[in-house]
Amino acid sequence: MSTPAKILKMMREREIAFVDFRFTDTIGKFHHITVPAGEVDSSFLSSEGKNFDGSSIEGWREIDDSDMVLRPDLSTAVVDPFMDEPTLALICTAEIPNEGGYNRCPRSIAERAVAYLKKTGVGDSAMFGPEPEFFVFDSVVAQTDAHRMMFEIHCEEGSWSSSDPMRESATGMPTNLGHRPLVKGGYFPLPPVDSLHDFRSEVCKKMLALGVPAEVHHHEVGGAGQCEVGARGGSPVQCGDNTQMLKYVVRQTAHEFGKTATFMPKPLYNDNGSGMHVHQSISRRGHSVFAGKMYAGLSQEALWYIGGIIRHARALNAITNPSTNSYKRLLPGFEAPVKLAYAARNRSASIRIPHSGAKSRRVETRFPDPMANPYLCFSALLLAGLDGIRNKIDPGKPSDFNLYHIRRSSVRDDAKHRQREVCGTLKEALEELSRDRKFLTQTGVFDDDVIDAYIALKNKEVDAFRTAPHPVEFQMYYSN
Repeated sequence: MSTPAKILKMMREREIAFVDFRFTDTIGKFHHITVPAGEVDSSFLSSEGKNFDGSSIEGWREIDDSDMVLRPDLSTAVVDPFMDEPTLALICTAEIPNEGGYNRCPRSIAERAVAYLKKTGVGDSAMFGPEPEFFVFDSVVAQTDAHRMMFEIHCEEGSWSSSDPMRESATGMPTNLGHRPLVKGGYFPLPPVDSLHDFRSEVCKKMLALGVPAEVHHHEVGGAGQCEVGARGGSPVQCGDNTQMLKYVVRQTAHEFGKTATFMPKPLYNDNGSGMHVHQSISRRGHSVFAGKMYAGLSQEALWYIGGIIRHARALNAITNPSTNSYKRLLPGFEAPVKLAYAARNRSASIRIPHSGAKSRRVETRFPDPMANPYLCFSALLLAGLDGIRNKIDPGKPSDFNLYHIRRSSVRDDAKHRQREVCGTLKEALEELSRDRKFLTQTGVFDDDVIDAYIALKNKEVDAFRTAPHPVEFQMYYSN
């Protein structure tokens, strides 16, 4: 555990010029405020914190009660490798002056989720390991006006790229477009077809400099620039920190390479989207609670945990798949799970039990995507699973077959069958969360204020999307 004295010593030894205080808002955006190193002393780090205007953070405080404080977690101190001036970065939780933790602060919610787990007696620690996918493009143009709505993606790996062999790349050299992944053909050829290998390696180097070792990197299935970098997991709090830093490093490194990166789930039409599969396990006194002698080497508690996630999956969608774009990914035919089922080693199921030894026995939830606020996502998944254990929710029989061969339910299908699928739109997911929230609020981790504020914030996105005409509508309806 770091102390103010150790932090100040590090600052002197590394000749730190600035200290960067970082925190995450409701939708998952990383913010920062920077203080000259000379202004930071022991009291600043241990008790004072950094004041800021909470009313300027969307979905947080009103302007007549806007004062808030950032309380740094000293164990997160790292020297930022991207800043020209030596800068120490600290991840913070947001508090109300003289009142303590802010109920809407996502990192505080993750802290409460960990405390709740310990209170239940089910386990004393939870391990989460996400796999956020993302796209790297050369450039993107997007425009929304009264008379024009469009986006255009430029990507040398894209199947649509110019066939002119003398076209210059971002490096100024002619581009050999004979080496290009096919649509859905990006998993995972060697360079030169995989043109982003060096980019991902640089991401891993920067992650290591920030104290978050990467465990693997590779090109993903999406042909035009889809990648994955797997960072080391941890508790919902630690893993939330690591995921936020990973996103920061990916975007910054892309900028340094003259490119742009996005965690948007479905930026490309008719190609695979980006998911964020989340591995989860619970331990008690150093032993896996999920290891047992039932299906796929799971314990009864693990099966109940799965039952809880399946029972609450449609409400979870509002948090784990929090954008209107998320539901363009959750479609059959693009390796995204739609059916709420579980199975061992079956990647068409929404919950998979990976092959592993007893010590690392875990379950993998496959429907989340990287637009999710990681602190909220991991906390909500944990609470859904714990609700399954508390109420002994039977997940049903495993689905050891290709679920992609089963058609998606139509509106004429019975309600019971539709409940076995993820939601089809963000609006539907928000309605489910509004209805099925007790598994979150009864724990004291989330409260009704947090849920209502989240739903209100996300409904603004639904309305913005719903009121705008779409190019596909012009194609379908203009001449009718």
